[in-house]
Amino acid sequence: MKSILFALWLLPSALLAQGYQKPPKAVLDVLDAPPPPTVIFSPARDRMLLVQGVRYPSIADLAAPMLRLAGSRINPQTSGPHAPAKIVGLTIKNVADGKETAMQLPKDLSVSSPSWSPDEQRIAFLATGAKGIELWLADAKTGKSKALPHLTVNAAYGQSYQWIWSTGSLLVRAVPEDRGKMPNRSPVPAGPDVQENIGKTAPTRTFQDLLQDESDDRLFEYFMTSQLIIVSPNGAQRRIGKKGMYASADVSPDGNYVLVDRTVPPFSRLLPAGGFAHEIELLWIDAGKVETLASLPNEEGVPLDGVPTGIRSIGWSPDAPSTLVWVEALDGGDPKRKVDHRDKVMMRDVPIGAARELALARNRYAGISWTEKHGVGLLTEYERERQRRQTYLMDFNQPAGAPKLLWDLDMRDRYSDPGQPVATRLTNGEYALINQDGRLLLRGEGAGPTGSHPFLQWYDLSSGKTEQVWRCGGGNYETVAEYLPDSGQYVTRKESQSEPPNYYLHDASGVKALTAFKDPTPQIRGIAKQLVTYKRSDGVQCSFTLYLPSGYKQGTRLPTVIWAYPLEYTDTSTAGQVSGSTDRFTTMAGISPLFFLMNGYAVLYDVTIPIVGDPETVNDTFIEQLVSSAKAAIDKADEMGVTDPNRVGVMGHSYGAFMTVNLLAHCDLFKAGIAQSGAYNRTLTPFGFQSERRTLWQAPDMYMKVSPFMYADKIKAPLLMFHGEMDNNPGTFPIQSERLFQAIKGHGGTVRLVMLPYESHGYSARESVEHVLWERLHWFDRYVKGTEAANPDGR
Repeated sequence: MKSILFALWLLPSALLAQGYQKPPKAVLDVLDAPPPPTVIFSPARDRMLLVQGVRYPSIADLAAPMLRLAGSRINPQTSGPHAPAKIVGLTIKNVADGKETAMQLPKDLSVSSPSWSPDEQRIAFLATGAKGIELWLADAKTGKSKALPHLTVNAAYGQSYQWIWSTGSLLVRAVPEDRGKMPNRSPVPAGPDVQENIGKTAPTRTFQDLLQDESDDRLFEYFMTSQLIIVSPNGAQRRIGKKGMYASADVSPDGNYVLVDRTVPPFSRLLPAGGFAHEIELLWIDAGKVETLASLPNEEGVPLDGVPTGIRSIGWSPDAPSTLVWVEALDGGDPKRKVDHRDKVMMRDVPIGAARELALARNRYAGISWTEKHGVGLLTEYERERQRRQTYLMDFNQPAGAPKLLWDLDMRDRYSDPGQPVATRLTNGEYALINQDGRLLLRGEGAGPTGSHPFLQWYDLSSGKTEQVWRCGGGNYETVAEYLPDSGQYVTRKESQSEPPNYYLHDASGVKALTAFKDPTPQIRGIAKQLVTYKRSDGVQCSFTLYLPSGYKQGTRLPTVIWAYPLEYTDTSTAGQVSGSTDRFTTMAGISPLFFLMNGYAVLYDVTIPIVGDPETVNDTFIEQLVSSAKAAIDKADEMGVTDPNRVGVMGHSYGAFMTVNLLAHCDLFKAGIAQSGAYNRTLTPFGFQSERRTLWQAPDMYMKVSPFMYADKIKAPLLMFHGEMDNNPGTFPIQSERLFQAIKGHGGTVRLVMLPYESHGYSARESVEHVLWERLHWFDRYVKGTEAANPDGR
């Protein structure tokens, strides 16, 4: 296990302490606050399942056994995900009368993945113990629960169970009874691991947790193999199909078939499991018949930003008993190839129908959303060249009819977003868009220059006219959580700066509160925030949310923290759009930068860093636009009289960390920086990064220019870096931080690297969270605020 790295001569003795450290008690009190319950509505929307989770696992949870196999991280002792989210409470609450029924949860087992049965009589959930995963059923009336006997769930690969709405049965992926012992990983290799490529162009992104050798292959096949089992309402169990590595298994709306995507060898050393060779099959539940629909090779060689050829995105049509819909590429999957149409949409009725073409997509297919009206749906395309999204109304009963363009939007355009169509659950358990008399129901964020004002409105498919049902007013932030189509009622989730989120029922008689969740952290209610807009030197509109600590006195200039994440835009109008709402309830959790407010800092949160330009070359001016955006934000906060421009620190996570180190390398605006889980040498991500389309060999000067590693000798402001030792995010390998630390140290810079044991791209363990907050507060207190320089050992 790697240890925390530091430059001994730079740090006061208190910072050299070993082991996990804790931030001040005021911070710990906020961390101790329980998270609010999440809500899962019943199929009829007449009851709510309140799910009480655990916000922070312990480092002991993260230290549980782990296998990293083809993009998955599993616990070999349980055949389930490593360190799954935990639930400590399940409570059913009636919408009508507010009556609550607590579910009895098994002791000494970790509960997760709850779901309603189709008839609302039962709640299913997984219960993980030291030796495996059980499927439990709780009675929704009494709360009593019990495990399904003689069944060990395999949750290592894909969805572990699914309700079958037509019968009330369950489709479960089980550990095969004859699986045997786990293969041994021999310390003595049988020979070298060999890969080769003979003349085939096969660029790949930088993935992590890939299979490395034949031992990994055997372990992958061992743990990902499941037996599909049908569990009837009376508890009877029967196998269907053969054992296999099922990436997905989806029951048809009529309950007669299972569409499966089965991974097959040989496996790839360059791709996670989603890119492995696979077979798409149709299983007859009762007859035991199997039909192979497609055998598809691995996706090595698929063009960057492209798609594989052959069947993809296959699934059941929700408004038919058993009709399959899928898409196939017409351009070889290559987004740079010039063609009239990129994709075709296909359909086939099961069991005896022939495949037929439904529609052609000029741009890349991005999905179909079906409406309640049979055969009528919305086809969405993605136009790569202009970064736009088109949505068409299509009647698939008449495929020869011309599609009707409903919306053609810039991917980043928040202000023009018409909202998302609201779906309802059909009697067969499938979801379809509400379509009443040719009108769709849309809900959206309602983004505008003053922030978000969510809405609910009808959209007439013929005229394009809208009719507002509801819109969030000022002083609070309220969104539509559920809509009840039979009654026209809807449920909203409402919050304000001073009121925590709660749920409300809206009907003809008025508004009724459904929940009364309390403020978990009343001690931070004095924090003030406001939306601030301004322009950078080239005229691009920018914004940030200004947070000021409790008790702030007007006119006081504070040390300031900037938190940001760069985003790319094709034009200045969308780049300047405001997002979010200052009327939301202020919360602090995890490693939020808002914890600096409790130590006397101002925080400029979500500072917009727009990188504007042609999608093909936008990063050519990344550095210039980055520095200009940062300067504009500091100038605005200085103008407002809240920031001391000589005491500003910058921080970010992932691409925000990349931003942070580039700012320290290319300007002198900041006293110090904090970079978390970033990538700093772009030659290590040579086939593109973020939205960059060019490879290192196509744009070598740009790759070098935007890599702060190449400017390590110019980084003079103190830099604190964090990285999870088990980071699984593509591109942000831990070596990125290790090598930058060595480069800055080698040039005499002030730098500290904290490697977090067992942590991934984000940091989750309570001990890790506490330590990160402790490190960050001390770092900025010393190098931004300046208080620790006078009293370095006073802790």
